[in-house]
Amino acid sequence: MRVIIGIVVIFGSVLGGYLANGGHLAVLFQPFEAVIILGAAMGAFVIGNTGAVLKQCLGIFGTIFKGSRYNKAAYIELLGVQYSLFKLVKAKGVLALEPHVEDPKNSDIYARFPKFAADHHAVEFMCDYLRMLTQGTNNVHELDALMDEELETHHQEQARVVSAIQGLADGTPALGIVAAVLGVIHTMGSINEPPEILGHLIGAALVGTFLGVFVAYGFFGPMASALKNIYEAEAKYFLSMKTGLLAHMSGNSPEIAIEFARKMLMSEDRPSFAEVDAATAGLAK
Repeated sequence: MRVIIGIVVIFGSVLGGYLANGGHLAVLFQPFEAVIILGAAMGAFVIGNTGAVLKQCLGIFGTIFKGSRYNKAAYIELLGVQYSLFKLVKAKGVLALEPHVEDPKNSDIYARFPKFAADHHAVEFMCDYLRMLTQGTNNVHELDALMDEELETHHQEQARVVSAIQGLADGTPALGIVAAVLGVIHTMGSINEPPEILGHLIGAALVGTFLGVFVAYGFFGPMASALKNIYEAEAKYFLSMKTGLLAHMSGNSPEIAIEFARKMLMSEDRPSFAEVDAATAGLAK
């Protein structure tokens, strides 16, 4: 809804202001200018990015329209699943984690937290490090460094997508100028035409500049910013998971471990201590 509102405001402001000033929408309909700008932009996009990045970009529109899935409810679930797992270790020992690590789809703990269970990357991250714990790895500093490297790699993969979309935003104004110059060249070839025809040709050329700047700053730039914000929210989610795991491995109680994890979250989405306490009160004893 937020994205749709933004799109409506952009078109309403630009086109509404244009019409209010006496402009004619038909003049802005220049399909060949759009072909030049957007076609060249897509070609440059393909040249400038790897196959892996292009594949990642296929789903960005859905990601942007849906927005971040990491809200307060998701964070409460994350803290809850960590609390349940850490309580299980405290009550039955570390080997009790094996069924939940080796077969997470059939884990009764994960089943109680559907948002977490639906996040394949989060489940995999949790299981990988708990598996190391069941196999006897208990050097917190080594695991801290390993988690940092994994999360940094994931961040770099996401940053490539943001950079690719930002590249579109940076390039389309210049491609708009290319389309405008081609329009001027076409106009100069028709210099003997009457003024009304020349005026139409010049207007069509200028539409190229308008379109390039409009899509760059009205759409591609905001898309890159939206993706960056979504990925940063995901990074906080995994940082919270990492902090909770390390606090548990350091010997802290489940209550303290998830408090460490809670402190990593952004203030606008961070559940309060009372909210987490109420959410975990009925979990594994």
